[in-house]
Amino acid sequence: MTSATPADPAPSAQPPTADIPPAPAPEHRPTERTFHGDTVVDPYEWLRDKEDPEVIAHLEAENAYADARTAHLADLRDTLVKEFVGHTQETDLSVPVRRGDWWYITRTTAGEDYPKFTRVADAGALPEVEPGVLLEGEQLLLDAQAEAAGEEFYSLGGLLPSPDHRLLAVAVDTAGDERFTLRILDLDSGSVLDESVTGAGYGLAFSTDQQWLFYARVDDAWRQHQIWRHRIGGDPAEDQLVIEEPDERFMIGHDRSRDGSTLIIQASSTTTSEAWLLDLADPTSAPVPAGGRRDGVDYTIEHAGDRLLVVHNDGHTGFALAQAPLEDPAAWEVLLVAGEGERLLGVEAFAGFVALELRSAGLASVRIVPRAADGSLRLEEAFDLSHGGELDTVELDANPNWDQTTVRYQLTSLLTPATVAERDLATGDTAILKVTAVPGYDPSLYVERREWARAEDGTAVPLSVVARKDTPADGTAPGYLYGYGSYEVSIDPSFVPTRLSLLDRGLVVAIAHVRGGGELGRDWYEHGKLLEKKNSFSDFVAAAAHLTDSGLVDPARLSAEGRSAGGLLMGGIANLAPERFRAVIAGVPFVDALTTILDPSLPLTVGEWEEWGDPLHDPEVYAYMKEYTPYENIRAVEYPAIFASTSLNDTRVFFVEPAKWVARLRETVTSDQAERPIVFRCEMVAGHGGRSGRYRKWEQRADELAWLLDQLGATELVG
Repeated sequence: MTSATPADPAPSAQPPTADIPPAPAPEHRPTERTFHGDTVVDPYEWLRDKEDPEVIAHLEAENAYADARTAHLADLRDTLVKEFVGHTQETDLSVPVRRGDWWYITRTTAGEDYPKFTRVADAGALPEVEPGVLLEGEQLLLDAQAEAAGEEFYSLGGLLPSPDHRLLAVAVDTAGDERFTLRILDLDSGSVLDESVTGAGYGLAFSTDQQWLFYARVDDAWRQHQIWRHRIGGDPAEDQLVIEEPDERFMIGHDRSRDGSTLIIQASSTTTSEAWLLDLADPTSAPVPAGGRRDGVDYTIEHAGDRLLVVHNDGHTGFALAQAPLEDPAAWEVLLVAGEGERLLGVEAFAGFVALELRSAGLASVRIVPRAADGSLRLEEAFDLSHGGELDTVELDANPNWDQTTVRYQLTSLLTPATVAERDLATGDTAILKVTAVPGYDPSLYVERREWARAEDGTAVPLSVVARKDTPADGTAPGYLYGYGSYEVSIDPSFVPTRLSLLDRGLVVAIAHVRGGGELGRDWYEHGKLLEKKNSFSDFVAAAAHLTDSGLVDPARLSAEGRSAGGLLMGGIANLAPERFRAVIAGVPFVDALTTILDPSLPLTVGEWEEWGDPLHDPEVYAYMKEYTPYENIRAVEYPAIFASTSLNDTRVFFVEPAKWVARLRETVTSDQAERPIVFRCEMVAGHGGRSGRYRKWEQRADELAWLLDQLGATELVG
């Protein structure tokens, strides 16, 4: 690893220094925390209170500074937005999905941020649909664009038709805090029957008689901890608590079985699960335990009509598929164990088959298992859905009907736009139902491949890499490396149209599949969490070294990006190897991890102890986290340029974390901050995902990428 700081590329156009105000510098107001005999003085903890006018003033000053620091990029931002729009078929629609006697459709319209949701009666075959052209009898269910009128933020957390398709339940968030108002619509008249439930969490389910709606609530720590039932049209003060999860490590959710008979309730921590079943034909009955709770046993339940199917890790690191009788749901009989290099993720049951989602050879895959007439699984006839690409990602698409004889799935890769395909299980025929249109995109101009880096402990770390075929591999190309690496979340190869603006400016684009993610199975995750978390950071640095040492990327022009827990990764690698990176984007970054995980009153903290460890009660965890948490390990050396972003109403990673991090970066690093600026944006009405609406999201993305391209000296198109 080189220790020299790469020379700066010549940016396209630096703003006149006289036009840039000084970077905001919040006051030092020291607060102390002491744990395990260690006292830490934090000068910026006072920035946590978003009700404090001085805090809001500071955030607004940061936004004004970001505006001034990037004002010279206005034309490039506009150009990027035009490219994003140009690579999008703005007026488009989804493949219709049959639910009962209706085909449900989602339509987008040029110039509109939000879609329209419609349906048309089933005439016996998949309807032939066209963008912008309504079918005869097509009914408008919800016009999200109209619903969002006057709102700075608008997000749907659920959209569910009732079993008889006469009602529609909608969950709406207009603040970005992921707390939803529930609205019940009468689809015959279009009227609102009920909008009395507010502050709900995720998950909606109707009872069989459609008199009740099941929903979740969150506690003050934004932990989804209760399931409630609401009589439609009734007073929410009379809603009934179905079940409550008292253990702060666990979150609880629910879903309706595909055959419509059962509400499946699942409580899960990072390592342990428990499930219950509730008869939806008897909606006021109590939920029945289904599998119990054993520490370290992680499982999911699927109702398969005449039996239960269970995907679990009891004695099987890669998980196993089991079945259990309805009358004895804890009596698991193992049917299938994950093979070498596999990880079973979940199962979906249908009358005639089951579909297993799994990871195999580092990629997402789907395995189909036919069922016999008696409902048993014909494992000897199982087969995988595959199209043979080196970086293909295959996942299940919408398959809502219990009696369907086809299975829909999505296929994508770094170069394959999202493709909806359908396999007829009776004939074996596969039909491509839709390939997402990408105007102006010629896949023959690009190449994708798998590369492998070597971590410092010898572990082989996979990278997914894409570039234009004419991009030289002589150490002169700019590069972009993305990573996440937490919660067993896999960042699988997928087509992202906005990446074309990077590729067409000569960037080599790569994803580092670091430990802590789930790309290579459960062990890959286990070796990137708790007291092995630092592997995520060193793996990413090894991936960066591979890109530059192999000649794929210029060492002076490599950038990096990560978001949320991936923002922790960005803070970690900036401290660990700042010389490796020219510019870093850290979106809603979890960069003050130790402060957060020490405070059990903060959202999600207690549940996070199984991911990061419990520094409140364990001195070893405290010491280990203190060694890597980004905010507390900034060094007085040259750093990459940094673009940090957050949202005021984010309930997952509070805005205070990047606010504190940026303030400490500016006062500590030795970089020339005129050449390597530290920019911070805070969306004042938004949540964890940033702005809502596709055009607003494109504008936000253009802001980030224009800054990145400018820092890399790669603002001009090539070829």
